[in-house]
Amino acid sequence: MEGELRLATVDDAVQYQLFLIPCEPGDPDQHREVLQQYIERILVQFAPILVSYIWQNQPFNLKYKPTKGDIPAHIGGVTKFGDNIEDEWFIVYLIQQITKKFPELAARVDDNDGEFLLIEAADFLPKWLTPENSANRVFFHQGELCIIPQPKTPGEESWLPATSPTILQALMLLSAHPEDFLATKSIRAAVYKRISGYPEKVQASLHQAHCYLPAGIVVVLKHRPALVAAAVQAFYLRDSIDLQACRPFKTFLPNTRVMTSVTFTKCLYAQLMQQKFVPDRRSGYTLPSPVHHQYKAHELGMKLAHGFEILCSKCNTVSPDSKRQVLNTPFWAGFLNSLKTNNYFKGELEGSAKYLDQLHMAENYFQQSVIKPESSVAMSPGEEILTLLQTLSFNLDELEKEAASLPPEGDDGWLEITPDDLDQILSEASGRNESIPPSNEEDQKYDLAEVTESMKAFISKVSTHEGAETPWSPAEACVTFDVDSFTDALDRILGANSEELDSDDLDEEEQFEFLDSDEDLDSEAHGQEEQALPNKMIGSLRSYMNDMDCELTHTNVGKSFITPRKVASSAKEPLSRDADCASEDDSDAGDTDLTPVDVDLNLVTNLLESYSAQAGLAGPASNILQSMGVHLPENSDHRCINSRAKD
Repeated sequence: MEGELRLATVDDAVQYQLFLIPCEPGDPDQHREVLQQYIERILVQFAPILVSYIWQNQPFNLKYKPTKGDIPAHIGGVTKFGDNIEDEWFIVYLIQQITKKFPELAARVDDNDGEFLLIEAADFLPKWLTPENSANRVFFHQGELCIIPQPKTPGEESWLPATSPTILQALMLLSAHPEDFLATKSIRAAVYKRISGYPEKVQASLHQAHCYLPAGIVVVLKHRPALVAAAVQAFYLRDSIDLQACRPFKTFLPNTRVMTSVTFTKCLYAQLMQQKFVPDRRSGYTLPSPVHHQYKAHELGMKLAHGFEILCSKCNTVSPDSKRQVLNTPFWAGFLNSLKTNNYFKGELEGSAKYLDQLHMAENYFQQSVIKPESSVAMSPGEEILTLLQTLSFNLDELEKEAASLPPEGDDGWLEITPDDLDQILSEASGRNESIPPSNEEDQKYDLAEVTESMKAFISKVSTHEGAETPWSPAEACVTFDVDSFTDALDRILGANSEELDSDDLDEEEQFEFLDSDEDLDSEAHGQEEQALPNKMIGSLRSYMNDMDCELTHTNVGKSFITPRKVASSAKEPLSRDADCASEDDSDAGDTDLTPVDVDLNLVTNLLESYSAQAGLAGPASNILQSMGVHLPENSDHRCINSRAKD
């Protein structure tokens, strides 16, 4: 049953469910009526920020959902956000605000990836919370993010489910103990950071651009600005059959084009700008020279006109009364009265131009978000465009006069970002606030000791079949104290008999103990030998290791390590190292003095060689170091070598 909550077959879609708590059984018809009233109250409450929002694919919508299996009756919906991920997070913000405004509601949100709120806060989740047991544990309640935990003590097992709870169980727990399930501060901060800035952030996501469009499209967009999304998607996802409808144009003729200002979302504008397209000669659309000062406006208008023409070619003419049928229902009358009560029209006189503009936006919002999409009275974007063309009239001369005083278009410099800007964006998205040192700062100082310490911390962390853990900061690390382990460590340091040998020598130790347990040995001699054996074994192992070092010193394995002696010799004669390479090998062959290997120096050297071999691309060295907050500079030695080679 829980599988029905997952959007396995719908890509790029978010599902949201709002439950009334306490969820007590009662009359189903009465419960449905209560939930329907909540739909109206919610849509009216958030109408000011929803009526003008431009959705990428589908709008936010709420419908009544009857009881099905273990899922109680609720209100909810599904929105396909497509390529604009901001639509999904705007819906998360709406759900949070709904539960804050209506504290008797609890909500859950997921998408085809599952519990994406937990994915956003993955760095701060407790160890026990995994994708396998996270179902029905994450809710918004009273405007806060809540997580239903697993029982930690035998006493909690009586009221906390050990396995994933059902939705009904989760709602009952939230109703009885709402304050006990508040997510930790770090988890809430990670999620709230993603939805911070709304609703002001909506305006920041818009982009104004000048477009050279047919007059019919100009009029349609004045009354229904959100239709620009459907037109961009139609052009963006066009195929050869769609383009057949654009040769020649039948609805939006090119000889009626005028300059106008169009509001896009940044995602829609980027999709339209990045598409390379040459119009068919039979379409009648021609473009000026690329150096023309209005070339971009002509190109954008041509692409947008193709999208509107494709939409209209896929539907038949609709009666203008279809929309009136929607607005003649009692639901619309109650919805309109609620808007007036909440000062939606902001004191505008009924019948004035601004009042009518707000009314048209409310009508479109009601039709798209309240009426069921499968309803017979719901219209497709193409049908709505044709209906508007039938009901609206325009004066071409007036549109040309308006074109002379258009507001300035926005700067689209945000389309281009530098590599440093991209690194900073990725760093912020991953939850790290440290600034990345610019790659062009030649005099930037880097502490190589930080590299070695970070790698040592990484190696000392736990590694399982699920992957390795990156080091946490000391403030986030859990402090534990094991008395037995501490005592064993002290015994090793103080030289206790039973702990002198490491685990690799246990078999040899047992063999010696077996030989020494001969019945012919007296107890005193046996005790002395037992005491001497570990010391002999340690000495023997050291001699073995020394012999092995001597044997490996003159092999390729031994020569691959850097020792302080090699560093000193290379510093004295850096220019003659290549010429004297053979003589150095001969002198090393007769050298019996084993110089200790500098582990830290070899670690840094190998990491830098690996990083240099990546040639600026992603690789194991940079990925591991960046996950620990260490950012290496660009290899300036290679730049110098390349510049000399060019000279």
